[in-house]
Amino acid sequence: MSFGETLRLVVAPPHRAGWPFIGGGIVLLALGLVLASWLAWLAFAFVLFSAYFFRDPERVPPDRAEAILAPADGKVVSITPVAPPVELGLGDAPRWRVSIFLSVLNVHVNRVPADGVVTRISYRHGAFLNASVDKASEQNERNAIALRLPGGQQLAVVQIAGLIARRIRCDIHEGDAVQAGARFGIIRFGSRTDLYLPEGVLPLVSIGQTMVGGETVIAELPR
Repeated sequence: MSFGETLRLVVAPPHRAGWPFIGGGIVLLALGLVLASWLAWLAFAFVLFSAYFFRDPERVPPDRAEAILAPADGKVVSITPVAPPVELGLGDAPRWRVSIFLSVLNVHVNRVPADGVVTRISYRHGAFLNASVDKASEQNERNAIALRLPGGQQLAVVQIAGLIARRIRCDIHEGDAVQAGARFGIIRFGSRTDLYLPEGVLPLVSIGQTMVGGETVIAELPR
C-alpha cells in the first residue's frame, strides 16, 4: 500500500454511527478549554480515536459477478466447515465458514459479500467473549443475515460482538436487494464477522490472511 493510499485510509470520513461520539468529544473539548486543560487533552484524544475508529473509506469491489467478497476488514482466524446459524433456516448441512477478526485498529464498517436479496435477519443476545476465539461464533451476541444470490445459492453473514463491543448496527432489512461491496452495518470497538459460503463453494483464502472489506475475494461461484 502506497503512502497516499495509507493516508486516505487513516483520514477517511467517519461513518454516521460515529458522529455522536465525535460530537460528544467536541463538546467535552470545549468544556475542557474553559474548565481544565487535562479534560481538554482527554477529550481531544477521544475525538481523534473516534474519528479513526469510525473511518469509512470508499471501496471498489471487483467487477466479477462470480466473486464473493470479504464482509469486513481484519484477519482470517478460522476456516472450518460448520452448519450456519439455526435461526436463519438454511439447514444443518456443513458449509465453509470464514471468520474474520476485527481489532480496534481495523475499519469496522461491514460490506455486502455478493449481489442478492436479504431473505432473513435474526438478532440474538449473548456473551461478549474475545471475538478472536472460535466459540465466539456460537456464544457471543450476534446478528445473522441470510442472502439469496441471483443463481439461487444462499450464503450468510454474521456480525458478532467482541470483548469490548457493545453495539451491532445493521442498516439493511429483509426483502432488500443489495449489491456486492455496499455498506450494510458496523460493529463498535472490536468484533468478528463470519461468512458462511454457499454449499459446495470452497474458500480461496488462508488463516492469517488480511482482508479488505468489499474488495478481497474470499471465494468464487461456479460459472
